[in-house]
Amino acid sequence: MMSAMSPAPVASAPHVLVVDDETVLAGMVANYLQRAGFRTSVANDGITAVERALADAPDVVVLDLGLPGMDGLEVCHEIRRHSDCYIIMLTARNEEQALLVGLSAGADDYMTKPFSARELVARVQVLLRRPRADRVVEEPVREIGALRIDPAGRRVAVNGTDVDLTRTEFDLLGVLSARPNTAFTRRQLVDAVWGEDWVGDEHLVDVHIGHLRRKLADVADLPFVDTVRGVGYRMGAGG
Repeated sequence: MMSAMSPAPVASAPHVLVVDDETVLAGMVANYLQRAGFRTSVANDGITAVERALADAPDVVVLDLGLPGMDGLEVCHEIRRHSDCYIIMLTARNEEQALLVGLSAGADDYMTKPFSARELVARVQVLLRRPRADRVVEEPVREIGALRIDPAGRRVAVNGTDVDLTRTEFDLLGVLSARPNTAFTRRQLVDAVWGEDWVGDEHLVDVHIGHLRRKLADVADLPFVDTVRGVGYRMGAGG
């Protein structure tokens, strides 16, 4: 419950759905987000989380990976079938492999328990400053070898075959393809995609780049994204 000193969030405030089977923790997180000006709702199991995500169209979902029954990975997959909302995944320290799968399923960011509520609020604020997927982008189609990138339609194709990318994968590809001869450091990619205020493990970039490469390679095994040793990543020739 909100403190008497905390003003109620306005109806137009971004909506955050908090999903965690630890009811006390979920309530505390929701309360902290409310005090930061967000509207919040809470779900304590996967089925309820999916129902509320589809019914209420939250802007951000804070999703615990270790849910009973329908776990966080299944919830993430199901939400992604219908929604392009931001997803922050919460994980225990021994869930690294499942976390990688979660990022591949469409999560935008992650935090490891125990975490700082203040940092979580900051992560939510950073994500909401990212351009929305439905924003009209007045940029021409880019063609790099076999790769075709449509910034306005947020579509990617290789040799005419569409490639289904997550929001974050598309944004990373967009940054790299806008300056194909430039080698970007992890920090530069973080600043461009997550925002300069983002604080966390910059190796998150490696995970998303890895998923991006695999999805492109599934269509055509070509050097779309090169690793620049000691620096970061650069757009490849793409065939």
